Amino acid sequence: MTAEAAVEAVEDRPRTLARDVWSQFTAHRGAMAGLFVFTFIVLMVTVGPYIHTIDPTYLDFRARNAPVSWTHPMGTDNLGRDVLAQVMQGGRVSLLVGVTAMGIAIVLGTLIGVMAGYFRRLDGPLMRLTDLFLALPILPLLLVIILLFRDTLRTMFGPEAGIFLLVVFIIGITSWMQTARIVRGDVLALKEREFVLAAKSIGTPAYRIILRHILPNVLSPIMVSATLGIATAIITESALSFLGLGFPSDFPTWGRLLFDGKDFLDLTPARVFWPGLVLSLTVLSVNYIGDGLRDALDPHIRGR
Repeated sequence: MTAEAAVEAVEDRPRTLARDVWSQFTAHRGAMAGLFVFTFIVLMVTVGPYIHTIDPTYLDFRARNAPVSWTHPMGTDNLGRDVLAQVMQGGRVSLLVGVTAMGIAIVLGTLIGVMAGYFRRLDGPLMRLTDLFLALPILPLLLVIILLFRDTLRTMFGPEAGIFLLVVFIIGITSWMQTARIVRGDVLALKEREFVLAAKSIGTPAYRIILRHILPNVLSPIMVSATLGIATAIITESALSFLGLGFPSDFPTWGRLLFDGKDFLDLTPARVFWPGLVLSLTVLSVNYIGDGLRDALDPHIRGR
């Protein structure tokens, strides 16, 4: 088959929504760069420990505050622990916190947004609840909740699992408001469309209309909110850990590594530079992926 015939065969393939979305997404240079960087970071924190096999908790006092070398590509801390191993372990925790908290926020925001948009009698109370959460000072509220329930959950589930559940829960329940507002606006427009009115006219139950007609048509803003929510959750967890209210020191996250390294900034700046760089690249790449998804899923932009 000649090159011209191959091009014609590709062009003759029927257009699908998935192909159009992927084509628009790949045309966004920032989104592709973000996808590459985010994939690299995910592979680094998941596959990296099988290549760089140094235990992140191993203490080598003879190599304290060591500079960058082949043995320690990111140096060591004041106790001789390998910084690269700690960054990889902290990345797994930070990404898990971001994805789990985002999942809670998306489920809660989607549920409230759909209920408020579809059922008129629930619109007022649910939106006033959303406004109430938006008016709360989030960071002071997180600090108060952690101080109140940290010791109790540590006793019940252990120091690591208890703090993980607490951090994920409080980030999730304080991050759903934007998703609820976006979903509500789309549902208000969708429920007046002809296919929804036709489903109502033949007696289709409300739950079936929501599941079959409403939710599939609001997946685009939900996916964009989910992507951006990961970055927000990672930043929030890092802020809490940097303030010393997150995970314990022997259970590192990127924010915890920044908190532990700030006192040694003059002696070993690499302790702060490397986790800060990986954290910044992760948040930046996720934001670019969210921008690309927003453009790719928008039919007005996709058709240009």
